[in-house]
Amino acid sequence: MNKMNIAAQLYTVREFTRTEKDLRETFRKIKDIGYQAVQISAIGPIPPDLVKAMADEAQLRICATHTSFQRLNEDLDQVILEHQLWNCRYVGLGAIPEKSRSSIEGYKTFVLETAEIVSRLHQAGLQFIYHNHSFEFDKFGGSKTGMDLLLESTNAESFGFELDLYWVQAGGADPADWIQKVEGRMAVVHLKDMAIIQNRAVTAEIGMGNMNYNKLIQACRETGVEWYVVEQDECRRDPFESLAISYRNLQAF
Repeated sequence: MNKMNIAAQLYTVREFTRTEKDLRETFRKIKDIGYQAVQISAIGPIPPDLVKAMADEAQLRICATHTSFQRLNEDLDQVILEHQLWNCRYVGLGAIPEKSRSSIEGYKTFVLETAEIVSRLHQAGLQFIYHNHSFEFDKFGGSKTGMDLLLESTNAESFGFELDLYWVQAGGADPADWIQKVEGRMAVVHLKDMAIIQNRAVTAEIGMGNMNYNKLIQACRETGVEWYVVEQDECRRDPFESLAISYRNLQAF
């Protein structure tokens, strides 16, 4: 795999991104592993210009973010300015608000609530991307899932996806199939593996679990994914070591 396309999601090392000093050191460690980019998430509060300066110092690109639904609603102008400052096109939302998850009507309301946000980001030259968990694959009234509705009811040009392949599988869906479904709408993908420990599914380093990453990476290539972002929600070792294992193992694909 081309190392220039591999990024680290800072949520993986969220305990080491709270202060300016910690974030600078975290950027250095991530660069030393071999990553060329990061996704900004769970940091701060740290001024955006300082985040940019520290990323530049470490020679890391900021390829995407996760931004809260509250900020997208209440502080969108500043969100746009931050992404333009960071030369970062992809504005990610980590999940649909909890109040909207339990029904098709909730998903429809979410689509309406985000329509203007998504449009304004698009007009500013940015791209909204939606990150899934497993609950989006709950079925409502037959075969329709929340993810189905998001795919079918949103503007294909401005509403993008950031599939988390682990959570697609955890939701009982086929990650390779969903990569094909969002073709042309997914420039950023989240990679983590799934291991079974004491009869329980847990997040694992790429190559240390049971997911068919040969097949999944090939599907991502075929559909034009731009950024391959490593994220591990919970690590059973030092999270920087987990990022390093995933990075090394990705070189085989």
